[in-house]
Amino acid sequence: MACAKLGTSFLFFVLTVACVPLRAQSLLPTSEPGGAVRMFPSDRAILEVQEPRQDLPCSASPVKPALGFDLRFHAGYEVSIPLKELSGPENQLTMIFRVIPEAHREDPVYFVQRVRVPSIEAEASGNAYLQGAFDLGEGKYHVDWLMRDRIERLCSSYWDAEAMLSPKDKQLTPSLGPGAVQTADAEEFKDEPPVERSQGDPPLNVKILVNFAPQNAHAATLQPLDTAALVSILRTVVREPRIGKFSVVAFNLQEQRVIYRQQNANRIDFPALGEALRSLNLGTIDLKRLSQKNGETEFLSNLIQREVGGDDRPDALIFAGPKALIEESVPTESLKEVGEVEYPVFYMNYNLRPEAAPWRDAIGRAVKFFKGYEYTISRPRDLWAAVSEIVSRAVKLRSGRRPSPATEQ
Repeated sequence: MACAKLGTSFLFFVLTVACVPLRAQSLLPTSEPGGAVRMFPSDRAILEVQEPRQDLPCSASPVKPALGFDLRFHAGYEVSIPLKELSGPENQLTMIFRVIPEAHREDPVYFVQRVRVPSIEAEASGNAYLQGAFDLGEGKYHVDWLMRDRIERLCSSYWDAEAMLSPKDKQLTPSLGPGAVQTADAEEFKDEPPVERSQGDPPLNVKILVNFAPQNAHAATLQPLDTAALVSILRTVVREPRIGKFSVVAFNLQEQRVIYRQQNANRIDFPALGEALRSLNLGTIDLKRLSQKNGETEFLSNLIQREVGGDDRPDALIFAGPKALIEESVPTESLKEVGEVEYPVFYMNYNLRPEAAPWRDAIGRAVKFFKGYEYTISRPRDLWAAVSEIVSRAVKLRSGRRPSPATEQ
């Protein structure tokens, strides 16, 4: 979120500032389709002159383009402003910036972002912090950025950026073409476009069990970074042409409940999933759950027995989510009750810092019991490689189970 973030002594400001999403910038309108961008001549002059201004003291730091799990390069900026510079009645900060691709400098892309600032006392100290974001394709870019308040004080900054795949990521294909500039996608749970499925063998039927939880087990909310990664895992699976049917079980281990369920569909209903996730309330302690010893273990045990040992027989079952670091693992006796699993089981363990907890978690140990496969997802290439291998293994194992023509007769 592109909210103002302050020290604890200025919590009031955090609660009353108009909290704008990180992706709240929009394209500046044009006078007509394909025409010039509409903006004040004074703003255009500031962008053109390329000389930093500090009438409104601020510090603007570029965010280096980084490839996300959605295979888009995410770039942006972070801004800090002394609170004393914003003291007085309500104000509004307007940020205007343009991103110029080096490969076609004649086609700059202009953005605007506005943040409402509440009344602030004159003796306020500390800083306010703002953020903005945009997405890029591979290439080099120049960014011209300015911010002004209602009395036309200005702060401006200029920098270069490069979006480039690392040598280890060269096999990946970014979602945006070279030199592309777009607004950061604000609709995280929008529908996925139709996928052209393989016409050869029958498409796979997969079941996905996703633990929608933050990397930090003590966090009071599901962080945007974690949500984006988990949604990207689902989208990467959906985009695999050899998969045709999807069952999804979204759960939260901390709250010990299933949040969303979808059975044997030809697509994942992302808007419905997003709406269901709004019910998560990680910061609230349920006294009933608190009184249950090893409640998370019991929940996970019941979930595995119901979903892995159920009557449906998918071609593959995939667990996904951050490490499930609970006090007790699922008892072996409970896993034995599931019986023999006739399809492969996989675990895509989303873990940005695998060195911090290199041991198997409760889900990983259960997957190992079922002779399954575990993949650590720390970077986009890990996700791409894991899904490719999961599908290849599932296709191969299904072919091995399929009766030969002589047997069918």
